[in-house]
Amino acid sequence: SPRNSKTTIPTMAEPICLVKNTSCGSLEVDQEALNFLGMISQPVVVVAIVGLYRTGKSYLMNKLAGKQTGFSLGSTIQSHTKGIWMWCVPHPQKPNHTLVLLDTEGLGDVEKGDSKNDSWIFALAVLLSSTFVYNSMGTIDQRALEQLHYVTELSKHIKVKSSRSRDPNEKVSDTAEFMGFFPTFIWAVRDFTLDLELEGEEITADQYLENALQLIKGKGEKVSKLNQPRECIRFYFPGRKCFVFDRPTTKKNLKRLEELHEDHLEPDFIEQTQQFCQYVFRDCRTKTIQGGHQVTGKLLANLAETYVDSIRSGTVPCIENTILALAQIENSAAVQEAFSHYESQMKERGKFPTPTMKVFLDLHAECEKEAITIFLEKSFKDEDHEYQKQLGGMLKTKGEQFCAENEQISRDNCRDLLQQLFVPMENRISEGFYSRPGGYLLFVEDQKEATEKYKMTPGKGVKADEVLYEFIQAKETVSMSILQMDQNLSTKDKEIAEEQAKAKAAEREMKIKEEMHAAAQQKLEAQQKSHEEHIKQLTQKMEEDRLKMQEENERVMTRKLQEQQALLQEGAMKQHQQMQEEIQKLQQQMAANSKRRRCVIQ
Repeated sequence: SPRNSKTTIPTMAEPICLVKNTSCGSLEVDQEALNFLGMISQPVVVVAIVGLYRTGKSYLMNKLAGKQTGFSLGSTIQSHTKGIWMWCVPHPQKPNHTLVLLDTEGLGDVEKGDSKNDSWIFALAVLLSSTFVYNSMGTIDQRALEQLHYVTELSKHIKVKSSRSRDPNEKVSDTAEFMGFFPTFIWAVRDFTLDLELEGEEITADQYLENALQLIKGKGEKVSKLNQPRECIRFYFPGRKCFVFDRPTTKKNLKRLEELHEDHLEPDFIEQTQQFCQYVFRDCRTKTIQGGHQVTGKLLANLAETYVDSIRSGTVPCIENTILALAQIENSAAVQEAFSHYESQMKERGKFPTPTMKVFLDLHAECEKEAITIFLEKSFKDEDHEYQKQLGGMLKTKGEQFCAENEQISRDNCRDLLQQLFVPMENRISEGFYSRPGGYLLFVEDQKEATEKYKMTPGKGVKADEVLYEFIQAKETVSMSILQMDQNLSTKDKEIAEEQAKAKAAEREMKIKEEMHAAAQQKLEAQQKSHEEHIKQLTQKMEEDRLKMQEENERVMTRKLQEQQALLQEGAMKQHQQMQEEIQKLQQQMAANSKRRRCVIQ
């Protein structure tokens, strides 16, 4: 890469508010948080935690940050965290990644009396995270699933496609595509007192969750309502995991949890917390958006702002529209960054005038290639290559300007040098030194000597011969005048000398034309090479994007097939059929993706 991939991120000593509740009951993104995220150019792993108020969410997030305190724990029955709070720390196991922790206000806080606010906080946590942790107390029973009714409302609060791009004849619901966009789901069960057993056999926490999510058999509205949260968790999220935690300490000590040393905590709780943290650090994926494009801190800031603006304006956040809007912002920025790199590198590395046109063209090609690499690294969803064409046009124009500047500097240097070298001759002409018998031969010798000195002087650049030719041509009238006045030469001698001068002039002119033709040919070949390089880099990028999309689709397909198999075993034939339709739709999308034209800028 043309740039050093190691970037330092600003330090965040403590969490700051990302999304706050305003006094009039709406949500608002905090500018300080946006500014901070805007400084993070690294990819981010985003872990959000939600759950009922006073269930110890903040303690887990502090542990993920590697701190004892930070996110407010509180010790009373009131919800302490308001809105969504954010803590950005260097990722402990992924070099050059930032771990972004999002702690949300407790759901179901009676003081707020606004369940709509809870639903939006829940939806935002899903939209912004790459791993979504749901934190609850006790066990995963019907009551716990009913308290997770927010997951059943996601279809009202999140749209995948805009109405204009949706096929009106499409049978499969928009929610079928949630799995391709949603984060991994982790259920953290706190103060868990049961034994992990099923029918007398020991089971894992993951098996405990799978058993709890099995659909209830039967028909009718009541059964359908009971199954709704189960179906949503199984159909919406691309992966799920469960962790159970013992009560950490005595009820009295819970109030001082963040002050307690590990010696005062239950050993099992400490081990369970470490396992949870290790899983998050090792297995939680980098946040990506459609097509596998990695989200940076800056892009996360844009996502948060766009989604919250949608909610504030009373519209449902649409993933497709948001990604398209962000693509425009990111691609424009990528064009500017790539162009600035080209411009600065040409100025920094270009020692004008270059000795030959090839040296200039090689430098231009090198800087241009780096610029395109930067653009392709940063850009995404440039479907019609509009932004790459824009960058290509800007680089071509700027390259021509640099070329003209290189040539002009060469011209100026050469003219100054010739003026300097020919000063003695100019003085002699003014003094009439050559206006005597034998003067023409003296003039020719002096001109030859000055010309040789000129040719021997380094650093003249690409226009050395052309400027010399123009200079000598400009002296031709004076030369002929001196020739005619030279009384040592016969008429015949003068005719021969004149013919020789003309022949040399013609020879020089021919040489200049050949050089200009060669330079034009080099520029043409360089342009062709540049075009081929664009195509090569773009084709490579398109293939990488296609493979990322394929990998993404295959991951979702594997999950849907697993769910379909489980539904068949549970005898849930209606849901099995629904999943079959979703699988068929995904297969069609995968087939279309594999045939995508690999085309390219014309």
